[in-house]
Amino acid sequence: MMIKHNTDIRTTAKQNGVYLYEIAEKLGVSEPTFNRWLRKELSAELKEKATAAIEEIRKEHEEMQNEEKPSQS
Repeated sequence: MMIKHNTDIRTTAKQNGVYLYEIAEKLGVSEPTFNRWLRKELSAELKEKATAAIEEIRKEHEEMQNEEKPSQS
């Protein structure tokens, strides 16, 4: 059985509707690089950065959704 590392990051991203490529972009690396990092448990520092990126992206998604909705007046 293969152990999936960084399930906390993967789960948090999925729950927030954030794709891994978006996290990679925020961290300034390519998607394949970020996916490679996820194969081994990330350092505490990188986990913090990834978690912060997820939160930032989630907020951006919310802002985009709010802009798309016609305002009710």
